[in-house]
Amino acid sequence: MRIEIWSDVVCPWCYIGKRRLERALGQFEHADDVEVTWRSFQLNPDTPPGTAVPTLDYLARRFGPQATAMTARVAELAKAEGLDFDFGTALTVNTLDAHRLLHLAADAGVGDAAKERLLRAHFTEGADLSDQDTLTRLLTEAGVDEPRVRAVLASDEYADAVRADFDEARMLGANGVPFFVIDRTYGVSGAQSAETFLHALRTAYAAEDAGAR
Repeated sequence: MRIEIWSDVVCPWCYIGKRRLERALGQFEHADDVEVTWRSFQLNPDTPPGTAVPTLDYLARRFGPQATAMTARVAELAKAEGLDFDFGTALTVNTLDAHRLLHLAADAGVGDAAKERLLRAHFTEGADLSDQDTLTRLLTEAGVDEPRVRAVLASDEYADAVRADFDEARMLGANGVPFFVIDRTYGVSGAQSAETFLHALRTAYAAEDAGAR
């Protein structure tokens, strides 16, 4: 069974959804048969590359005074999933380079570790994910060869793969993230509960098992 997940590393619901899916997989009887593939999606593609704006300032410009209450609510929901969100230090950036490196990490066999490292760096550590030295350090910590990371950052390698992910998301009808697709048959939109994910996994597995008979 294959789960493809379209998400962005600066998307709080994507991190919460990742944890909820992981909880569901912990209860899924056939979790050993599941392969998770991360797909790219940018929430803020128009953010100038190489710039970092405090996330609270960015959200205040978009949503006005309610931005503070919004982030407090999201942080509380994240805490229930064991995540420590610090919106006060988070930075809104263009994530194209981060997504290119996630494709590199997937090819190196450490895609999930790299995704987790970038999410934690953004939401908990206030890391600038537009800074190439920071990205290099984080990907190296996740198990990717440092010279290879720097070579990708110095080129446009994997940019086509990132754009292909965007195009595919639109083709599948995904207007936001996280967006989960199980075996190209079942779609789950948003950071649903672990129970919802578990039900989707069991439904997809039963359908696949029935089709194989």
